[in-house]
Amino acid sequence: MANGVARKVDQLGRVVLPVEMRKALRIDVGDLVMMSAETDRIVLEKVEQRCVFCAGTENLRDFSRRVVCAGCVEKLTAT
Repeated sequence: MANGVARKVDQLGRVVLPVEMRKALRIDVGDLVMMSAETDRIVLEKVEQRCVFCAGTENLRDFSRRVVCAGCVEKLTAT
C-alpha cells in the first residue's frame, strides 16, 4: 500500500482516496468511513457494518432502515 500520498482538497472540501489505498483496505463504493481528529491528524477508518441482531457481517441488507443479515431477515419475516 502507498504511504504518504498527497491529494488536494477541492472547493467543496473533498479529497479523493487513491485506488491503491481503497484496494488495500477493501473500501468499496457505498462503504462507510469513520473520520476522527487526533491532535493534528485526520484518521479515516473503514466501518465494518454488522447485523443489528446477531452482529454478523455476511449477506447484509437494509431492513426497516437497519442493517440485518439474511438469516435474521428470514426469522423476522417468519413470525
